[in-house]
Amino acid sequence: MSLRSNLLPANRREWLRGALGALLGIGLTAALCRWLLGADPAAVWLIAPMGATTVLLFAVPASPFAQPWPVLGGHLVAGSIGLALARFSLDPVLGAALTVGLAVLCMGLLRCLHPPAGGTAVVMAMGSPAITAAGWSFLSTPIALNVASLLVVALAYHRATGHSYPHHAPPPRPALRTGYDPAALDAVLEEWDEVLDIAREDLDALIREVLRRSRG
Repeated sequence: MSLRSNLLPANRREWLRGALGALLGIGLTAALCRWLLGADPAAVWLIAPMGATTVLLFAVPASPFAQPWPVLGGHLVAGSIGLALARFSLDPVLGAALTVGLAVLCMGLLRCLHPPAGGTAVVMAMGSPAITAAGWSFLSTPIALNVASLLVVALAYHRATGHSYPHHAPPPRPALRTGYDPAALDAVLEEWDEVLDIAREDLDALIREVLRRSRG
């Protein structure tokens, strides 16, 4: 079993573009939030899970997990569940487990699954004096403010560098004379019953393009 990543390869220019975007995204977000919320050492103006969100937004912006609704909805759902459970003064271990489990369930039902939001769930479950003092307002500042800032930077950066964000699958091409049937793709995906980090439309477009080039 290989321990290497099975991510599809990208050229160095693409990785550099993603790295520069991440630098700008988290840098501008941190600067804005610290300016708005104050530089008091006790103030929470940036939460750690935003680092993971930044990786998705700028390094793999085509991922279904990196789209605006999963990013915003995921963090807010996880934060809300964490704050709600915090009212019961649960043991930290039990609280973290329940918060993450319920967050995954609710994000799946609401179609806003965002892996870094699991970190938000843990942050809320573990609690801190700042979170306890802020209560429900912690959802707006800093969580929603962090997310909104990152999304604005991502939208501007991807537009400036010629990337489609929010990601849209390529337009459907004419039918191929290869016997390829999109219904077969749907059947395979249903049979596998796995959550894949790629949209069905992107898979279909990829298969069509590979077959088109193989034919020529």
